[in-house]
Amino acid sequence: MDAFSEILNGVKLKGALFFNAEFSAPWSFASPRSDLLAPHLVPGAEHLIIYHFVIEGSAHAQVEGGNPLSLNAGDIVIFPHGDPHRMASSTRAQLMEAAAILPLLRTRNLGLMRTGGGGEVSRFVCGYMACEPHLFRPILSGLPHMMKVNIRADGSGRWLENCIRHLVDEAGAGQPGSDAMLAKLSEALFVDTLRRYVATLPAEQTGWLAGTRDPVVGRSLAILHSRADQPWTIAQLAKEVGLSRSALVERFSRYLSEPPMAYLTRWRLQLAARSLMSTPRSVAQIAAEVGYESEAAFNRAFKRAFGAPPARFRSERKLKPGGVTSSAASSGG
Repeated sequence: MDAFSEILNGVKLKGALFFNAEFSAPWSFASPRSDLLAPHLVPGAEHLIIYHFVIEGSAHAQVEGGNPLSLNAGDIVIFPHGDPHRMASSTRAQLMEAAAILPLLRTRNLGLMRTGGGGEVSRFVCGYMACEPHLFRPILSGLPHMMKVNIRADGSGRWLENCIRHLVDEAGAGQPGSDAMLAKLSEALFVDTLRRYVATLPAEQTGWLAGTRDPVVGRSLAILHSRADQPWTIAQLAKEVGLSRSALVERFSRYLSEPPMAYLTRWRLQLAARSLMSTPRSVAQIAAEVGYESEAAFNRAFKRAFGAPPARFRSERKLKPGGVTSSAASSGG
């Protein structure tokens, strides 16, 4: 399995569509930070990624303090880090009152909402993806605050769009089962968009996402993610990928700014943090599951990364829920 799939399989993505709109120019609305939307859409979500899929017409998207991005039919614009943003028919359109939109967001009513000034029509659907931010961080760290991808470039993207449009109409009409099917399609749309984005990265791009495209670095990442509990050495990993130790360290570090074993240590600690927060397993069990033969060594490494030993980290997180905040453990590569 590739590194991309290993990450996606481990983060328990949960997606859905929640808004279906047909606006006529001029129109404009502002979306708050995703953590303010999360209680209405996915209570308890640690991180919420918002996206908008333009089905018809055109639009502009803009994060606070950023430059506007032009959107056309078939474009999906994603806000991976949950930034507040604005969607509009033009950069000069006045903001519309949010009072009419908020009740629809709270109920996730997919009935078509029509509003605007009576000019050119734009139709789009909005969706979200909830994920665990610390396990998804390798992917998130390589994404900009706003990104767009067009899915009409090939048959698979057009097929996905047609399915979504059909099911959105069904959901708006109250057809049973359509919401559940849309949730699965929403996840597929999100993953497809990420794949298309990675394919557009320039050849000189570095970072985790670019590294997954490199045959050696991508294979190394896939091996480390799929077998994180094994007692890896750089010699063993180099043998697995068919490269010398020095060449592997140089190539891996060029993309991820750290050698493979340092990356593996941080990933193991992220996995351990997730287990401490989500399972009743003992510290010793978790240490063994992420590849530590000694509980004492695991405790020392965990404290260096998160500023607290595992047992205290667990008790504090139970008292104060939320995502992992340690900068040492959350840089993601």
